[in-house]
Amino acid sequence: MALQASAKTPTGIQEYQRDPFVISTDPARLDIAAIHSFLATRSWWARGIPRETVERSIAGSLCFGVYDGDKQIGFARVITDGATFAYLCDDYLLEDYRGRGLGKWLMQCIFSHPELQNIRRWLVIAEDPRLYASFGFRPLEQPEINMEMINPYKAAPTAA
Repeated sequence: MALQASAKTPTGIQEYQRDPFVISTDPARLDIAAIHSFLATRSWWARGIPRETVERSIAGSLCFGVYDGDKQIGFARVITDGATFAYLCDDYLLEDYRGRGLGKWLMQCIFSHPELQNIRRWLVIAEDPRLYASFGFRPLEQPEINMEMINPYKAAPTAA
């Protein structure tokens, strides 16, 4: 499926059209309540996440909303410095919209975004990595030097 041309609005917002669907980076279009509801109750990675945390995460990220008309049906956000690193996270499509190629289209839109060109390292954490593998993601090359700390929804840790 070819990526249709994007329209850059005067504010720098990117929009991609595939009738009747639109993918937009316009923060004003995001349905925060719907995003929070999905993440807090239906995702495996953010179950129970407080709405305030979702709001702060969105404010600090480049977000992509997926819409069927005015209804938000999907979402993804990219945490990035815009030069060397990007973390793709919180991406989802509502169950009724899966299997239509919208996830692949969303990834194409993300990777074609002007602010995300020439990123050296991308990271994604996925329960089902097949879609991401089709875009070049692979298991960590050196897992022994990669570390993580998971401290969900608590205060920052202190040094021991």
